[in-house]
Amino acid sequence: MLNRPPAGSIPDAPGSYQFKDAHGRVIYVGKAKSLRGRLSNYFAAPETLPDRTRQMVAVAESVEWIEVRNEVEAFFLEYNLIQKHKPRFNVRLKDDKSYPFLAVTLDEEWPRAMVMRGAKRKGVKYFGPFAHAYAIRETLDLLLRTFPIRTCTRGKFDRHHRLGRPCLYAHIEKCAAPCVGTVTHEEYDELVGELVSFLDGETSPILDRLDKQMHEAADALEFERAARLRDQLISVRKAIERQQMVAAREEDFDVIGLAEDELEASVQLFFVRKGRVVGRKGLVVDKVEELEPPALIGTVIEQLYGGVPPDDVPKEILVPVEPDDRALYEEFLAAARGARVRIRSPKRGEKRALLGTVTKNAEEAFTRHKLRRASDHNARARALTALQDALQLPDAPLRIECFDISNLQGTEIVASMVVMEDGLPKRSDYRRFKIRHQEGQDDFAAMEEVLTRRFSAYLRERDEGARAGKRFSYPPNLLLIDGGKGQLNVAVRVLEELGLEDICVASLAKRFEEVYVPRRNDPIRIPRDSEALYLLQQVRDEAHRFAITYHRKLRGKSMTRSLLDDVAGLGPTRRARLLREFGSVKRVRELSRDELHALSWLPNPVGDAVYARLHPEDARSLTPIAATAATEERRELASERGTRAAPGEVPSPAANE
Repeated sequence: MLNRPPAGSIPDAPGSYQFKDAHGRVIYVGKAKSLRGRLSNYFAAPETLPDRTRQMVAVAESVEWIEVRNEVEAFFLEYNLIQKHKPRFNVRLKDDKSYPFLAVTLDEEWPRAMVMRGAKRKGVKYFGPFAHAYAIRETLDLLLRTFPIRTCTRGKFDRHHRLGRPCLYAHIEKCAAPCVGTVTHEEYDELVGELVSFLDGETSPILDRLDKQMHEAADALEFERAARLRDQLISVRKAIERQQMVAAREEDFDVIGLAEDELEASVQLFFVRKGRVVGRKGLVVDKVEELEPPALIGTVIEQLYGGVPPDDVPKEILVPVEPDDRALYEEFLAAARGARVRIRSPKRGEKRALLGTVTKNAEEAFTRHKLRRASDHNARARALTALQDALQLPDAPLRIECFDISNLQGTEIVASMVVMEDGLPKRSDYRRFKIRHQEGQDDFAAMEEVLTRRFSAYLRERDEGARAGKRFSYPPNLLLIDGGKGQLNVAVRVLEELGLEDICVASLAKRFEEVYVPRRNDPIRIPRDSEALYLLQQVRDEAHRFAITYHRKLRGKSMTRSLLDDVAGLGPTRRARLLREFGSVKRVRELSRDELHALSWLPNPVGDAVYARLHPEDARSLTPIAATAATEERRELASERGTRAAPGEVPSPAANE
């Protein structure tokens, strides 16, 4: 129940307000010119409030506010608080897919062109996004003949640098081969700069230069060079033709199209640079609060452009309807861009036609989304209802947490925690644990440790309130354990010791897919064709996969320890340089003692120690440091075989693996 603060305690000033639930989580963030006037609207009779506002007020336990000097500061504060807390009752924008970008890694010594998805990285120049990755690759393939910068990975670049010969791309004239020094840094940086300018829309200088060079080569009777320049010119023109021309002038602007219903909205964003469409992005808005179109457009603009690099904010943004307080949003965008930004809704002309095209794209994307969402949402709702009935839970298990233990004969013991909300995986809440206080194979003790750590963290964050992090601050509606009755009893004991008996718990045994619940001796047998059982299997299998992946990662690290580790005098820097220059431990083993001594950066005693580690049979003739290393190596190898090494004994090759 919401505790209403006295009206006189609420300031009649601009600011941001935050509603919190019983656990201290922020569930809604808003802004207002007058906090007192805005908050009084939420304390009206519940039946007079919109449905979603009424639901939010029913969940809220308290309300807090932060007073600022003016409405602009309130705007920025609201945006920052939404990004920090991601409240469940604020409008949320979700990418309907992960769009690929064409990226140029300007932060590398030899920049690389590549396809990138996900969060943007500092020092990388992005172009797009594009609808399909193959469209980027086709465009890049056309441009590499004119701007032959590398597209290879760092590993491939280093390998060809060591070999001293370039890859196939250099032979077909699609890479300048910086790996073997066929191009200087200045020449390569010029190529990269021209590619970036071209992708930014500066196409005329490139076309003019290629055309001029082609005619000069032809006049000089250099017909082969003229033919290559002609092919480059054709490739560049084809790449330009792929970008749709939508404006008569070379303008930079974005176009936002919108299609909506009562629950959701579809947003399409087209990026126009130098009069051409250079990328597009689709989003779905979960309308957890009721907003009219102007308010919805304002929220979309706020979340699309908040926190982006200044170059990603254009001079002009076209929208179907102007947001409320347009001047406030323009000031927000100007602060992000560092220059004036204009928001407008065109009424006639080519830009009005373009806005209609983008809106049509939004409507078509919304239709596809609703068809896909309808089947998925109904199936998930049926599964959650069936699971609630099967386990006799007080509420539908909207948040399910599942834990699994993974180990190999008691080594590298790890645990996983996976989360499903509304029947969908919530990967941002997944957690991995390394067992700290358990030696040997004891799954019960490992499960007790993991659950104690997880729910102790929850209690600590709950008590800390607003200062707490968000790692474990949400309790589950259903705690699922991978295992049988024994694992279930461990979970029940942990919850009772921590005073969390109100959390429902169950375990799923693999053998017969039997479900165990507290205070019941016999398992619950859910029908094999039940959607409830399928949901439990899905979250259990996901927990198992997540645990196995982590266990393999740790085991792989322990198994791939280099023979050069722990060599006396060979620290991380020298070891990395040794492997970088020679490529592998096998190649280092082929070096003679004199060749190691010839390395100016490697002291002779350390070189002897390296030689001793890789050739323990020759330790007698080495320095004391190296001889000690060789003896230790021989003992380690003998220990791995389970035998005692006799003096002078040479371990077998099998023991050395």
